[in-house]
Amino acid sequence: MSVYSIHKIAQLVRKDAEFRERLRTDPVTTVGGFRLTDEERRALLAGDVGRLAQMGAHGYLLGSLGQHKVLGLTPETYVERIHQPMA
Repeated sequence: MSVYSIHKIAQLVRKDAEFRERLRTDPVTTVGGFRLTDEERRALLAGDVGRLAQMGAHGYLLGSLGQHKVLGLTPETYVERIHQPMA
């Protein structure tokens, strides 16, 4: 897994308002330049933080996606999805 790329995206969401807005308006293009597997890209674009955590991404960093309401997440949906049972 390209954990670094997932973490980098989460950090950019936290720190870069322009990146956040691009992620909201055109998520496919915005994450297009990051080295992600197809599965990672699908999970990220679906806001499936539970799956990303299962693949090794850190829950604290993923939390910024819900906090900043990107990729269909809110703080509430983040909590629900991060606690999904492992497959």
